[in-house]
Amino acid sequence: MLQRGKAGLPFILVTVFLDMLGFGIVIPVLPALVASMTADKPTQAYWYGALLASYGLAQFFSAPILGAVSDRFGRRSVLLISIFGLGVNFLITGLSPWLWLLLVSRLIGGASGASYTVAGAYIADVTTPEQRSRSFGLLGAVFGLGFICGPMIGGLLAANDLRLPYFTAAGLALLNWLYGCFILPESLPADRRTAINLKKANPFAAILALTQIRGIGSLVLVYVFTVFGQFILQTTWVLYTSFRFGWGPQQNGISLFIVGAVSAVTQAGLLGILLKKLGDTRTALLGLASCFVAYIFYGLAYQGWMMYVIILANMLGFVINPALQGIVSKAVDPRHQGITLGSLNSISSIMGVVAPLVGTPLLALVSGLPTTDWRVGVTFFVAAAAQGIAFLQAYFHFRKTRFGISVPEAATANLSRE
Repeated sequence: MLQRGKAGLPFILVTVFLDMLGFGIVIPVLPALVASMTADKPTQAYWYGALLASYGLAQFFSAPILGAVSDRFGRRSVLLISIFGLGVNFLITGLSPWLWLLLVSRLIGGASGASYTVAGAYIADVTTPEQRSRSFGLLGAVFGLGFICGPMIGGLLAANDLRLPYFTAAGLALLNWLYGCFILPESLPADRRTAINLKKANPFAAILALTQIRGIGSLVLVYVFTVFGQFILQTTWVLYTSFRFGWGPQQNGISLFIVGAVSAVTQAGLLGILLKKLGDTRTALLGLASCFVAYIFYGLAYQGWMMYVIILANMLGFVINPALQGIVSKAVDPRHQGITLGSLNSISSIMGVVAPLVGTPLLALVSGLPTTDWRVGVTFFVAAAAQGIAFLQAYFHFRKTRFGISVPEAATANLSRE
């Protein structure tokens, strides 16, 4: 395991960085691209929500399947297929003159958007259980680095042509695919591969299986509400700031640059200190509490500069996911990391469907209110409520389990039970 880790870990981090760089480039541009094809703000909000939801829906069904396929045939081939599919998504979007074709491209991108999931399984393959949460933190930091560079580049490119960022992202996906073809080694040896079980690859069955894992089952609800709140923030941020503050692709690119920078610094540096001193569980609780407060202040902010202050103050909010993923990963049989992390990604994906379907209609309803009206921040108040529920559920779960999962308990957990 250690030799594969030394060889494969830097490669997978670079692969994820290039993947997220291309993805980050297009984030601040999509609302403006939709606006160029629609007549008014409510229509723009509804179409934007539909495009985001279609991506999450396709990813919801594909993630556990691709995770199971990676458990059977290895991580490398699934990663390459995912990266190539994302490139096709970017290219079609850049060429499309119609909203319905944008919808098709989002479905393609969502169906192949499991690269982060399989990368997580790759990390689990090549790291020890003791180092896994920190390794997930490094993966999250690389993810953040993609968002440091990507949105800023996208905003600058969009100043010349709204479609140019998509062609650039497609080129990066091709570069990433070529990099993986020639450099990326396989992480899963043949003796640790398992047969595909289509029943378990069903996303609903896969999520249900997570709830049966001893010591972490009730954490699934925590993850659901946490990701829902995060996706409300992520899927409405660009549209919200354009409505309330009049931000365009460049301003949103800068704000997402700051988000990525804070995420990278926190997960690459602060996370390791917190995990060492507090452990996974208390680190996750601190992050949940921080996000709850930050989301309320996001909704109350009535000037753009306030958003930057809140981003910087919410550093602890970026430690939640790696801490929770580490807890789950350590409780699962090593042979089933792919399908397990695919199941977590399915939760993220379905929240990627639900969140825009909740958030964008709410934005459409308040889009005509004065920008100083507190009700304009309704989407962030919904996100804060979700984080509050997640915090309470996590607190009582960790209190019941004495703030930790013992090694014997983790060893008995097995996702493969028949």
